[in-house]
Amino acid sequence: MAKYLVTGGAGFLGSNVVDALLAAGDKVVVYDDLSTGSKKNVLDWNPKDVKVVEGDVRDAKALAKVAKGCDYLLHFAAVTGVARSVADPETTLGVNVNGTINALHAAREAKIKRVIVASSAAVYGESPVLPKEETMLATPYSPYGASMLMGEDVARVFYTTYRLETVCLRFFNLYGPRQDITSEHSGVVARFIHALLTGKTPMVYGDGKQSRDFTYVSDAVDAVRLACTAPKAEGEVFNIGSGNRITISGLLNIIGALLEREIIPSYADPRPADIRHSLAETTKAQEVLGFRPRVNIQLGLVKTLAWCRRSLGKNVKLPPPRPSSAMREATD
Repeated sequence: MAKYLVTGGAGFLGSNVVDALLAAGDKVVVYDDLSTGSKKNVLDWNPKDVKVVEGDVRDAKALAKVAKGCDYLLHFAAVTGVARSVADPETTLGVNVNGTINALHAAREAKIKRVIVASSAAVYGESPVLPKEETMLATPYSPYGASMLMGEDVARVFYTTYRLETVCLRFFNLYGPRQDITSEHSGVVARFIHALLTGKTPMVYGDGKQSRDFTYVSDAVDAVRLACTAPKAEGEVFNIGSGNRITISGLLNIIGALLEREIIPSYADPRPADIRHSLAETTKAQEVLGFRPRVNIQLGLVKTLAWCRRSLGKNVKLPPPRPSSAMREATD
């Protein structure tokens, strides 16, 4: 049994990780300012196993206090999303960079065994080279991507200078249960599903031909747990993705097929700093961490839709089923 400090533990990825840790018999301290994390995500946890502390990662003293006595620190607290970072780069950089520095300082003072830092595929920017490999030059295209890369740099410095074990995980387009489907800053899967389940028209930014490597949250959870103890992982950066990509239009077609509805989206101009294509090369994660993605896009969407239906309850407002060529194409 180990004790984990999880910053951002009430959020999407964090709360799913906490569930897995509790299932394994571990103890957890959740540190979250609840700005994007939800109190609903923590209601089912036993207070004997999870201590929830409300706090901001920019508060170095408070973070250092909760880190004492923990074995591992999982740093997920961040301002996420490209569009949000373009609108407010100061907050994105302040939380993501300074928060990571504070987490690393706290871990060093508490003599924590290893720190896992959540990063993003956004660090690769608009390079046309696919798939993305960790050896590529990272050229962020947005303040969000820049903040993630700075966090990686600081983590590497704490490893090389202070010998604090750090592992950075570059997540590719996470989706799944507990992602906030009501937020405009959530990923496209969450936004599409919310629109479709509430009788609204989904919005596609751009032509829909841009592609993403969508990664189901349980695969990300597996990667986090493996990174905590994998030998020779310290000081390294790993891509965590499905290793497959799909266009935004293709994603919408699959969701429409699963709902047995014809989907006719609205289109708008591409959002500033959105990249065109993304795809993870996961060989390094497979060889060093033992990471294997297990949930494909179809199964992941089935699971996500089921959770979203339960979450929305009586607010689900689907139009009558209507066959379409898009549905047939999505299921071929």
